[in-house]
Amino acid sequence: MQRRRFSKEFKFEAVRLVRERGVSVAQASRDIDVHENVLRKWMKEFSSDPKQVFPGHGQQKPEQLEIDRLRREVTKLKAERDILKKAAAYFAREST
Repeated sequence: MQRRRFSKEFKFEAVRLVRERGVSVAQASRDIDVHENVLRKWMKEFSSDPKQVFPGHGQQKPEQLEIDRLRREVTKLKAERDILKKAAAYFAREST
């Protein structure tokens, strides 16, 4: 069985159905043929960050992009530091 994928618009409409129209989560999940826990998860994600909710496949939040960029920079700086340590040890050994 293959996993179903839902568009960002579908998720917005599902959350809106519960929040604005007052339909219960159980009833809304039956109406749109989605498990109740999935709908509750969408509602939780929406309430935590409505502007950047449901980024989709391959899209990340700006905070996550910054974290990834900083991790790459830390890895690069550690490699440079290790090279300099080895060079300093090599030249210290050569001078004695």
